[in-house]
Amino acid sequence: MKIKALKNLSANTLQLVINQFFAAITFYILSLGLDKAAFGRINLALAILLSVFSILSFGIDQLTVKKVAQGHDVPNVMNLYIGHVLLSGLIFYGLLLLGYIIFHASPNYNLVLWMGFGKLMMFFAMPFKQVTNGLEKFSLLAKMAIISNTLRALGLLALMLCHALNLTTAVITFIAGDTIEFIGNAILFYRHTNYPLRFTFNGIAYRELVKEAMPQLGVVLITAALGRFDWIFIGFMTSDVKLAEYSFAYKVFEVSTLPLMAIGPLLVPLFTRHFINKADNSVLKLLIRGELVIAALTALLLNLTWEPVVNRLTHGKYGTVNIPVVFVLSLCMPLLYLNNFLWTIQFAKGNLKLILNAFVLTLTINIGANLVLIPLYGNIGAAIAFLAATLAQTIFYLYKNPVTELKLVYINALLCTICALVAGFAGRMLHVNILVEIIVSVIIYLVLLFVTMQLRVTDVRQVKKLFQS
Repeated sequence: MKIKALKNLSANTLQLVINQFFAAITFYILSLGLDKAAFGRINLALAILLSVFSILSFGIDQLTVKKVAQGHDVPNVMNLYIGHVLLSGLIFYGLLLLGYIIFHASPNYNLVLWMGFGKLMMFFAMPFKQVTNGLEKFSLLAKMAIISNTLRALGLLALMLCHALNLTTAVITFIAGDTIEFIGNAILFYRHTNYPLRFTFNGIAYRELVKEAMPQLGVVLITAALGRFDWIFIGFMTSDVKLAEYSFAYKVFEVSTLPLMAIGPLLVPLFTRHFINKADNSVLKLLIRGELVIAALTALLLNLTWEPVVNRLTHGKYGTVNIPVVFVLSLCMPLLYLNNFLWTIQFAKGNLKLILNAFVLTLTINIGANLVLIPLYGNIGAAIAFLAATLAQTIFYLYKNPVTELKLVYINALLCTICALVAGFAGRMLHVNILVEIIVSVIIYLVLLFVTMQLRVTDVRQVKKLFQS
C-alpha cells in the first residue's frame, strides 16, 4: 500500500511540475513573441473561456471522481459524464456560432470563437481524465494531463525560432494542442483501462446526476468567477495592454505557488485521518509554521528577483512596470497557504456549508473591490482587491477555526511576513550584485525566523517523529 501511495504521489507531482513548466514556457513565449495588445487579447479570450467551461462542468467532474472511487459502474458513470459534456459544450458553442451573426466584425469575438473550439475539445477530454483519477491510475493520468501543455509549448517555441509567431499562428497552435489532447486522452483511456467504447444516453439517470451535483454548482460558479474575474474586468474596462501586463505578473505569481499546489492535495487525506484518530493537534502547529516559512520565503525571492530577471527575460516589457503589482500579490502568499490549511481542516470535518459561505464572502469582496479599485488605480487596484478578498477569507476561517491550538496562528503568518519584509529591505539596501542581495536577505530572514521562534532547533526532531509515525 505504501509503495502504491508513493508511486501515485510521484506521478502526481511529476505531472504537476511538467504542466507548470510547459504552461510557464507557453506564457513566456507568447509574452515575448506577441506585442502587448495581442498578448492581452489572447489572455482575455482564455480567461472568458476557462471561466465558462468551468461553470459548464456543473461540478459533475468532481462528482464523477467520487462515484468511480466509491465503486460505481465505470461505463455507466462515463456515459453520463460524456453525455453532459457533449450536451452542455455543444449548446454553448452553438450559441457562440449564432453570436457570430451579430458580432462578426469584432476581432475579440472572433478570437473567442476560434479559441473556444480548442477549449471545447479540452472539455470533451475531461471525462477520460476524471474517470482515470477516480480509478487512481495516476501514472496514466499524468500522461493524459501533459499532452496539451507540452505540444503547445513546443509548437510555439518552433514558431518563435522560425520567426513565424503571431496571433493567428498562436491560436492555431492552441487549437491543435487542445484537439490532440482530446484524441490522445480517448486513445490512452481505452487502451489502458480496457473499458468498452459505447455510448448510450440515459435521460432519467442524467437528470438525477445533475440534481445530485447541484449543491456543488454554487462552489463551481464562485470558483470560476474568482479565478479570472480581475482579468476579464481589466480587459473590458481598461485596455489589452494593461491586461497583458497584469496577466503576466499574476501568472508568474501563480506559478510561484507551486509548493502549495504540491502540498495542498496531500493535506486532505492526512487531516481526515488525523481527526478520525483524534491525534495530537500540536503537529498541526508544526505543519502550518513550516508552510508559512515556505510561503514568506517564496514571496521574498519573488520580489528580490523580479525586476532584474523579468526585465532581462522580457527585454524590459513586463519587469519594472509590474513591481508594485507583484509586491501586493506577494503579500497574499502566506494568506493563501494559511487559507488552504484552514479550508482543509473544515473540509476534513465535513463543514461544506461553512466553506461555501467563505467562498461567497470572498467573491463578494473581490468583485466589489475590483469594481471600485480597477477604474481608479488600474492593475494595482486589481492586486489590492485580490489581497483584500484573500485577507477577508483568512479572517473568516480564523473566526470559524475549530482547532484550539491554531487560534493564534495569524501571529505566525504576520511574523513570517514581517521577517521577509525586513530581510528584503535590508538586502536591497546593499545595492550590490543581485546574487549577493539574495544570499544576504535569505540569511537575515532565517536569523529573524529563529529570533521570532518561527523556526526552532527542536523542529528537526519533531519532523522526524512525524514522518516515523
